[in-house]
Amino acid sequence: MDLNVKKLVKDAGAALSRVVQLTEETLGTSEKTELDAHLEHLADRANATKTWTEKILRNMEAVLTPNPGNRIEDFFYEKIDKKKPNRLSNLEYVGMDMIEAGNDFGPGIAYGSALNKVGQCQQKLGQIQRNFIKDSANCYIQPLRKFLEGEMKTVTKEMSILENKRLDLDSCKNRVRKARSMLGQQSETGVSPEVLLDQAERELRIAQSEFDRQAEIVKLLLEGVQSSQAGHLRCLHEFVEAQARYYAQCHATMQDLQRELAGTRQPSPLLRVNSEDVIELTPSPSQSQNSSINPPLSDSTYVTATFETDTSNV
Repeated sequence: MDLNVKKLVKDAGAALSRVVQLTEETLGTSEKTELDAHLEHLADRANATKTWTEKILRNMEAVLTPNPGNRIEDFFYEKIDKKKPNRLSNLEYVGMDMIEAGNDFGPGIAYGSALNKVGQCQQKLGQIQRNFIKDSANCYIQPLRKFLEGEMKTVTKEMSILENKRLDLDSCKNRVRKARSMLGQQSETGVSPEVLLDQAERELRIAQSEFDRQAEIVKLLLEGVQSSQAGHLRCLHEFVEAQARYYAQCHATMQDLQRELAGTRQPSPLLRVNSEDVIELTPSPSQSQNSSINPPLSDSTYVTATFETDTSNV
């Protein structure tokens, strides 16, 4: 019990000393020990890595899961180590409605049959999309989140410890300067200035040793942050492969749908002008490159239009 009380008093005294030192530095009445240039550079790069990784991760999650409510729900499921709910995508919901509508209209008619085919395609696209989201989470999002919650959190903690060690060191330096300024004077406490100086220098050596040791620990961790970018690059390549595979599958699915619909497409109505020329109202892309005037076709649906011109005002 006594040991706990002594430790508590010691920690409280150290915290108060750090607050005083930080206040004096803010007011410009005390010197501040600066980190070496290399360590400062590593710290700046680590902060930039952390900032950009957080931003990329946040935007990636928003792209893959646009609904913020679903993102919050997934976050809680991860924290309690439970499986995420298997939600249908918006495309799958659209596909279900199209299929139900097609069955209601009747699959024997052209529109009902087309709705069924397009609905089935939308469901397939939705499944492809869900697989892409799952692959992206495994190969890119989870490694980035693990980096932020593991490595970067450790770096932040050790950097905070280094800052405390730095404040302790500067506080000891101030006590040494104060003890030296009192040499040749009589101490108010009855302790000789030489004893106070010796004690302050001993505390300074201990504080300097602890600061140097913590600086080396932080330096190793910061160098590890830079090397972690190689792993992030590999994860990025895997994400690009997953995205390319996703778009290729979507493209192939849409091409299959286009071929299916092309075989059941109804001929477009034709327009006859002055009983002479026939113009297709909705020409196909291949026909639009040729002349828009075609000869009349047998058994074609057309509309006859006769134009009368009043030349009296010409």
